[in-house]
Amino acid sequence: MLIEAQPSKAVCGDICKPLIEFWKLLQTHQRSLIANYAENWNRLQTEGYKYYYTVRSHFNNDPNPYDLLFLSRTCVNGLIRFNKEGKFNNSLHHTRRGINPSKMAAIILDWSAKIGNYRFITGDYRDTTKTATERDFVYLDPPYFNTKGRYYGRIDFKGFVEFLRSLNTRGVRFALSFDGTRGDWQYLADIPPELYKHHFLLDSGNSTFRKVMDKKVERVKESLYINYELEAEPDLRSYLTNTGSSIASSSSAKSVSPNSRE
Repeated sequence: MLIEAQPSKAVCGDICKPLIEFWKLLQTHQRSLIANYAENWNRLQTEGYKYYYTVRSHFNNDPNPYDLLFLSRTCVNGLIRFNKEGKFNNSLHHTRRGINPSKMAAIILDWSAKIGNYRFITGDYRDTTKTATERDFVYLDPPYFNTKGRYYGRIDFKGFVEFLRSLNTRGVRFALSFDGTRGDWQYLADIPPELYKHHFLLDSGNSTFRKVMDKKVERVKESLYINYELEAEPDLRSYLTNTGSSIASSSSAKSVSPNSRE
């Protein structure tokens, strides 16, 4: 969202401290990220799979942005997952070598140039948005309510709903990505309809998690809630990441009535 919108000013936040520290390093110490990733990647190739778990253990004992980058690019399908104790628990993707260091270096330099002087803070959604006014736009991508034990931290749903209500009261425009559907299963959260103007189900491809766990191929649609009127019919499409660039897919979005449970 940040890279696509390219606002003149932005504040980004997350409660995962090593993730925020990574973005700060991306702004100021790109070469150290490149060098550390190359060292870890090369050791993985020469020392084998046990090195991945050495880095994972080190990260879980001392969370840091360097280990997080390496783990995120070499774990199964790039799925960053944590257990209930907040420990990174995804396994090595044995059939893939991870992103080559030279390719990773190009991605790091490209993204560093794009995030400029944006502000990154460690804190939850209330910390990040406490100064937002009617002149601002807020994009929210919290841990999905019906997905337990795989994300870093959890939110109190009732408190989150009240937070959305406060944004409306303050006249702050927001877009919220949240639970949707997977195959024939529906995971829609009970967002009060008076809190948003539009609800779309965006096709986001196949579930990589289900493919890994159950060898099933299931299409996933994610909810997008918008609390303001749109000036024109939106062309909402899902996006795939390819070496740091965004490529629009041909999948479309479906509008959902506030009274619908689909």
